[in-house]
Amino acid sequence: MDCWVDGQPADALSLKDRGLAYGDGLFETIAVRSGQPILLDRHLTRLAEGCARLAIAADMALIRHELLSYAAAMGEGVLKLILTRGDGLRGYAPDPTAPGRRILQGNPPAAYPAVHAEQGVRLFPCSTRLAKQPLLAGLKHLNRLEQVLARAEWQDGEHAEGLILDQVGRVIEGVFSNLFIVRDGVLMTPDLKRCGVAGVMRAEILFQAETLAIPTQIADISLEQLQWADEVFVCNSVYGVWPVRACAALSWPVGPLTRKLQTIARALLDA
Repeated sequence: MDCWVDGQPADALSLKDRGLAYGDGLFETIAVRSGQPILLDRHLTRLAEGCARLAIAADMALIRHELLSYAAAMGEGVLKLILTRGDGLRGYAPDPTAPGRRILQGNPPAAYPAVHAEQGVRLFPCSTRLAKQPLLAGLKHLNRLEQVLARAEWQDGEHAEGLILDQVGRVIEGVFSNLFIVRDGVLMTPDLKRCGVAGVMRAEILFQAETLAIPTQIADISLEQLQWADEVFVCNSVYGVWPVRACAALSWPVGPLTRKLQTIARALLDA
């Protein structure tokens, strides 16, 4: 499909755009099934929070309308919304009156090997560490250079995802996913108050676990805790849930809670 810029088909972007110059913006990657954007409310909630924290002007009703229209036209695939602060003059200072710029891009459905979901994946232990920045923690902002550096660390087909730690060695997330562990029946995921991306599938899994009365905990997770986990899995809003079977010398079985939540995530993505 054609890209849309501010609601109109376009194949170019202003060279003055602050998203290009400074990564001054946010984005959402949304699975589309039968013309419907999946987990749209969660995506828009995260986007609205990001806009509020970065003080980017955004008409959320208009964004919703454009997403629904674009998704209906594309049918199946992966929709990417990029929201920048728009054009700016030279210098870092933002213009508080500048209207945000909306960019929509459609891509074919993601083609991940079925074995990732069926048998689990191996994580690459990335040496790239995430920097602490509470002001940006949780947001899916446009500056993803840490993830670019981390993903460049492996080129083989043995590893489907990477494991990223913070500067003091806490487990944070995958390169393009969130991470959960299960220990003694408790579902745990790293606290993202210092760094990391708060994924919409992460939020949905926490909600579903609460609905099913599964004990959950958002907390700092050490490598030692990861080592002694009963189950480990990663998730995102495009592929759902992948069990993790290994990372370096560590290994885990594909457990029943992972399978239960994987089934729920698959049903959401296939709806």
